[in-house]
Amino acid sequence: MICVAIYLAAPIGDGLMLVLGAPLGFILYMMFSAMGPFMTELYPTEVRGAGQGFCYNSGRAIGALFPALVGFLSGQLGLGMAILLFAVIGYGVMLLALAMLPETKGRSLASIVPDGLTPLRPSPAAMQDKLAG
Repeated sequence: MICVAIYLAAPIGDGLMLVLGAPLGFILYMMFSAMGPFMTELYPTEVRGAGQGFCYNSGRAIGALFPALVGFLSGQLGLGMAILLFAVIGYGVMLLALAMLPETKGRSLASIVPDGLTPLRPSPAAMQDKLAG
């Protein structure tokens, strides 16, 4: 977030902005590699794909509003400050979500069962194949 503030609020030229943009993009896209495994551990097997898809697409829908809102506010605040404002809001929402999500360290995927459902068991044929292989 400090990189974003420096990147947007400091009066720097295009050349330095290009150099600073590479590490900013690298750090920004690092979070996506951890989202898949973490979100897999949040949902039971029966709804795992739907849960992950809902989270990804809800985030995209909310994120799609930010460019329009930046455009509306850039007339009053300036483009750099409007982008900075929504970057801070975005990172704040992410940190709030991280604080509210459950810890999944050491929890097996088989132990994730919604209330009222019994966990899935492998079929006898699958167990025979596993034992034979």
